[in-house]
Amino acid sequence: MKTSKQKLTYAAVGDNYDTKDPIKKLAQTSASATGKNLNQHGFSEITDTRGESAYVWSLGPAGDKDATLMATVIEGLGTKNLVADGMREITGKSYYDSIAHDTVATIINDLTTVGATPLTVHAYWAIENNDWLADEKRMRDLITGWKNACDLAGASWGGGETPTLKGIISEKTVALGGSAVGIIKNKKYFLTDTKIKTGDSIVFLKSNGINANGLSLARAIAKKLPKGYATKLADGTMYGEALLTKTNIYAKLIQSLQTAGIDLHYITNITGHGLRKIMRARQNFSYVINQLFEPQELFLFMQQHAGLSDYEMYDEFNMGQDYALFLPEKSVAKALEIIKKQSFQGLLAGFVEKGKKQVVLRQKNITFKGDTLDLR
Repeated sequence: MKTSKQKLTYAAVGDNYDTKDPIKKLAQTSASATGKNLNQHGFSEITDTRGESAYVWSLGPAGDKDATLMATVIEGLGTKNLVADGMREITGKSYYDSIAHDTVATIINDLTTVGATPLTVHAYWAIENNDWLADEKRMRDLITGWKNACDLAGASWGGGETPTLKGIISEKTVALGGSAVGIIKNKKYFLTDTKIKTGDSIVFLKSNGINANGLSLARAIAKKLPKGYATKLADGTMYGEALLTKTNIYAKLIQSLQTAGIDLHYITNITGHGLRKIMRARQNFSYVINQLFEPQELFLFMQQHAGLSDYEMYDEFNMGQDYALFLPEKSVAKALEIIKKQSFQGLLAGFVEKGKKQVVLRQKNITFKGDTLDLR
């Protein structure tokens, strides 16, 4: 594939993991010292969830086998709403129903990786001043999209916070995020990396596209294009509209797999860090990927105009792969049947084997070594 002469990297446009990840690790170390504070209320933390996508604690003392587990997570959308703002200038649509959906999806899809069923979602919408709220069409779309996404997740929208942060949030923009609480009633559904085994199969769920990760780079590409977001992909879709495709929400699918008796061992939500994220577990396993979903046309377009290699693209983006489900080989056929019934696409992608920590993408002749992901 032809590439642009001037390379655009994710780090260069404002999100450098080499800077961010050490800070995250420092915060995790400090946070771990606070877990003991739950004990004074008769609860206890599940320490194995430190560094996972969601934090879990027990409604009872450590070791209580009958205690119910609760999970919490907080997430932000990032800069995807700026794409919606740019596309509105072109088409007149607000797109904030999709933006709201993606914010909820980003929150929920992290929560369910530990096997939790979502209960409540809270919104965080930070603005520069109240003028942003005066756009009736945009606000109606934002509220409707948020409500509909909560219904898709089977969660109650419990409220939220809309702070006015003049001098912090840029004029005419909004910072979107939120939190969620989930429950794990049956401990056999609880997932941490301790359950992964050598020989486990890896099943991918197909993404709808970029989701909410890598939008800083995507927006930088738009600035290089003569027609910006209105530039057409090979399939005739406008670049901006392809970026705004809604993210799948997997909460009800995971519940269906659980109730069908599928013995899930682990779930990785492939977001930041791309397919390196498959080796999020602490143990030293090799994750051998024999098959991949073909990346959507959007990713090929971005690769061409950013001048990035296959290694760099799979290093940062999901490239068509969404959730990675780890499960016994004997459960794969039944799991794929359930995934199809739920209108998602699943693929038996590979397996876990003994060896040094790495992800091997055989189709692409790419190996991500363990030291490239120094963070859970």
